[in-house]
Amino acid sequence: MDPRAEWIETDGLGGFASGTVSGVRTRRYHALLLTATTPPTGRMVLVNGFDAWVEAPGGRFAISSQCYAPGVTHPDGAERITGFGTDPWPHWQYDLPGDIQIEHEVLAKHGLPLVAVSWRLTEPSEDVILYVRPFFSGRDYHSLHHENPSFQFEPMSPEGSIGQLLWHPYAGVPGILVATNGAHCHQPDWYRNFLYEQERDRGLDDTEDLATPGLFRWVLSRGEAIWILAAQGDGEAVIPPQISAPKYLAGLRASEKKRRSQFPSRLHKAADAYLVQRGKGKTIVAGYPWFGDWGRDTFISLRGLCLATGRLDEARAILVEWAGAVSDGMLPNRFPDQGDVPEYNSVDASLWYVIAAHEFLEAMAAAKRTVATRDRARLLGAIEAILYGYGKGTWYGIRQDEDGLLASGVPGLQLTWMDAKVGDWVVTPRIGKPVEVQALWLNALRIGSKFSNRWEEVLANGTTTFRTRFWNETARCLYDVVDAEHQAGAVDASMRPNQIFAVGGLPYPLLEGDQARAVVDVVEAWLWTPLGLRTLAPGEPAYRPRYEGNVHQRDGAYHQGTAWPWLLGPFVEAWVRVRGNSAKAKREARTRFLTPLLRHLDEAGLGHISEIADAEPPHRPRGCPFQAWSVGEALRLENIILAPATSAKRKTANRKRPR
Repeated sequence: MDPRAEWIETDGLGGFASGTVSGVRTRRYHALLLTATTPPTGRMVLVNGFDAWVEAPGGRFAISSQCYAPGVTHPDGAERITGFGTDPWPHWQYDLPGDIQIEHEVLAKHGLPLVAVSWRLTEPSEDVILYVRPFFSGRDYHSLHHENPSFQFEPMSPEGSIGQLLWHPYAGVPGILVATNGAHCHQPDWYRNFLYEQERDRGLDDTEDLATPGLFRWVLSRGEAIWILAAQGDGEAVIPPQISAPKYLAGLRASEKKRRSQFPSRLHKAADAYLVQRGKGKTIVAGYPWFGDWGRDTFISLRGLCLATGRLDEARAILVEWAGAVSDGMLPNRFPDQGDVPEYNSVDASLWYVIAAHEFLEAMAAAKRTVATRDRARLLGAIEAILYGYGKGTWYGIRQDEDGLLASGVPGLQLTWMDAKVGDWVVTPRIGKPVEVQALWLNALRIGSKFSNRWEEVLANGTTTFRTRFWNETARCLYDVVDAEHQAGAVDASMRPNQIFAVGGLPYPLLEGDQARAVVDVVEAWLWTPLGLRTLAPGEPAYRPRYEGNVHQRDGAYHQGTAWPWLLGPFVEAWVRVRGNSAKAKREARTRFLTPLLRHLDEAGLGHISEIADAEPPHRPRGCPFQAWSVGEALRLENIILAPATSAKRKTANRKRPR
């Protein structure tokens, strides 16, 4: 296994623990205790990592490694790793001289900002002592930490507690609560110039200093070393003070093992990581380690993460929570990490909401479950408000045109999912009438027509217009944008994957017969890779084969060739549709398209699917290693699109849901 591969443990609140197989932190986001102070936002890194070593009769041996500027790895603990796995949670095996083997585990508790870390001897051995030096910060997770005189090194011991210590590194930062069965020796100091190679490669600030309050010590020969870390706010204690660390960990292991055993596959387990709390409701984190909850990502992901797995209660909670955020037909595309003002810069997020709400209602009906009257009214009210807002015209030039299609876009703003922007440079502005926006709009109108006949005329008009104006007879596919830059008759003929939504990925395809087959064949020939669809065909002037370099270079390649795994969902759905959804086509698609994608579960973000990959072989995974809509579309492929017709409904309706 690649030592650079990454693991993650999430807490269901937006916080997480993450790192690499080698134990070397390569990102500013790698941490043992990273908490969401206003779930799922306001994330802060409290405990970044640790140094660990063992003293035994044969000498002193490191079982951790750090990377320091300018690129020195020290000590050599990573070289002693002889085993690693993620089931049921991340665990390592270290082999030391003298036939000493140590197993190390990291386990996050669902529903609490808490991580349990442990070490134990796999076989009895005399005179083995473990030392751990923690590294603390107390910073925003996007930032870096540097030596300063304000850090508070002194701990306190909560009254009546057993083996607990509490640090308050800075005013206004959650406390760091440690529960342990080890001894603590207060030795405050600073460790300087930790280097994060992933940040360096991305052209970002890459070094920081971390505070260490001292050492923890355990005699491993006498039993397991337990070190529980929790974010402590002003409310009730996260860990009851009267419970010992071993007793608490025993209960945590039992409850988490039971909860995780209910997931029927690795993809189902991965899906659970993205479903988190927002206020009294639920939302979906777009990806780890740096994304929050984004509107577009939430509604695309929900169909796989919730509907394809039978988690209908979570789907209801998410859709109801977001329904209250509709404003002039618009839904927020992003809630910022800090502050309360959401960002509405998306033409498609609201339309994806309509699709997700429709498919939720369909899934509830298939499961023979009743939607509460209040919830149905809230969902249908949001759908109507979106269609009405778009129909009359709303922000950023979004408006229903006379031809029944949806125009959108203003200079300097990115509204579609191809939303890279560097400073004032909008890389792919796509102003006018983008093809996938029309597919979403016409699908939304058809859904709205089920509840109101006011949308039937514009639906018929728009559908006819779409089929005549978007067809590119020369290339035998669809234009990417018509009325480009709001110029009547102007077209953007760039070969992009957005056209696939006219055939797959949405409830109602807009093309049939030879045209539908031609679009699928062109997309497969020019854009398909084993890790997703390229965002631009090779040979196009703006094509970029690799996603690498500094921020400007990477964002310039983000949608100019870079492959996106989530697009395999609509592509494969279109591929089997044009082959009659036959059992043979589904079997072939599973072998050709899904199997290569699932191999990726063992590559970058272990058990998950990355955000993007290079357009050219070997299609190196890039971007966010844990991406919600990548996992969601893989689940939708496995459980819905490629499932045998007789079992698809049963799979989604009867799935057990972990609590």
